[in-house]
Amino acid sequence: MDGFPTITADAIPWLTTSQMVEVDRAMIEDYRIDLTRMMENAGRALALVASRRLLDPSPVGARVLVVAGPGGNGGGALVAARRLHGWGVDVDVVITAARERFAEVPGRQLEIVERLALDVRRETDIADLEEPDLVLDGVIGYSLHGAPRDAAALAIAAMGRIDAPVVSLDVPSGVDTASGVVHDPAVRATATVTLALPKQGLRARGAAAYVGDLYLADIGVPPELYRRSLGIDVGPVFAAGDVLRVG
Repeated sequence: MDGFPTITADAIPWLTTSQMVEVDRAMIEDYRIDLTRMMENAGRALALVASRRLLDPSPVGARVLVVAGPGGNGGGALVAARRLHGWGVDVDVVITAARERFAEVPGRQLEIVERLALDVRRETDIADLEEPDLVLDGVIGYSLHGAPRDAAALAIAAMGRIDAPVVSLDVPSGVDTASGVVHDPAVRATATVTLALPKQGLRARGAAAYVGDLYLADIGVPPELYRRSLGIDVGPVFAAGDVLRVG
């Protein structure tokens, strides 16, 4: 259907949120694989799934709304915005925080998008935008603590009123990757592109309806890292491709 190889859910480890935090730390501090590289890989995977799965047979001329928070999840979504723009997609970008509140690396991705002269607005403008063919959700990742609030909550609620499929990056915004609790509001995704290894909360009872079809994206984590930092063996999961469909 979308050309991505399939891997069965029981063929791979599922990580806790604390384990994923350790993976990110070890990537940067122990292996010197910086956040920009991981973000580029994540955003490319998100753009690929969006293009092949929901903008087929060609993304050219399609309209995509990218909603990005100020953290790493939003940075990945902004990379996807840039990639889709390069593939001929009409991209609207909505950010859920003022530019000065963006972390350093996501802020750099926002600057690139602005230099491309893409339309960048705030969450209060979502209802004024032309109806998209697809929405990319990069509001909140695994750092969620409690129900989304303020601008993030407004953006998530506004996405829920759009009659278009949604692809979430790593986790649908509003779903807790630790517990699987679905907060109010939460994004009900058509598909979710999770990173490195899937998170346990994504298969919790009640979460599946919000996750949609699950894809797994390679962000370049060395197998040695899992063994040394987490004590788990992870084989060559991505030998068949750097984006997999989890079946």
